[in-house]
Amino acid sequence: MTTHIHDQILDRREITSALVRALDRRHEVLDAVVDSKDHQSALTTVAKLLGTSEANAEAVLSLKFSALTEAARKRIQGELENLDATLEWTALDRPASSGLDFSLRPFSDSDEDRTLFAARSQEQIGDDGAPWTGDRVESERRSGLSRIDDETAAWFVAEDVSGATPTSVGLVFGELDGQEVNVAIWIAPESRKKGYGTACVKHSRRELAAEFPGTVLVVRAPA
Repeated sequence: MTTHIHDQILDRREITSALVRALDRRHEVLDAVVDSKDHQSALTTVAKLLGTSEANAEAVLSLKFSALTEAARKRIQGELENLDATLEWTALDRPASSGLDFSLRPFSDSDEDRTLFAARSQEQIGDDGAPWTGDRVESERRSGLSRIDDETAAWFVAEDVSGATPTSVGLVFGELDGQEVNVAIWIAPESRKKGYGTACVKHSRRELAAEFPGTVLVVRAPA
């Protein structure tokens, strides 16, 4: 299964899971909606109640009363089980994949970001088959910053914001090429297999669409 297809199924799985939880806790959800002053307040409250995103909470608020029947609840539960059987892993296995408590911030010329880029560059191999030298790393970093200034690239630092202070977990590189933006994602070794790559894809769609409107995002390979 390709990463793109897996991510699509995973997104559908998270929506369906939120619907199942909402139906199981339908009385609490209804009380939360009734007590909300407006739609946005209801979204925020339901998302927190169900431990999901506001986008998934929107699907919950769009449920029809017919979904409350026993037959409808069984059908949605069955869909969730089928999706779980299809997926190689779920958000339960890699909780960061939900995109919650996660953000992308612009890459900068700071010492912190220089260190993170150097860590990523340790895994890069040149045309001669040897790892990048220190001079090559600095040249690539400077070249990237120049393209960012020229608005032909947009680089981001991926951060886990669940704690008291943000923790850098990876990098996202967006490079403009005609009407396409080539997207490459690097996750620090200690943060892999937790879902951060999927969270990067979800957030980078919005960030890069804002940076390069009217273009197509192409996630080609890990950075």
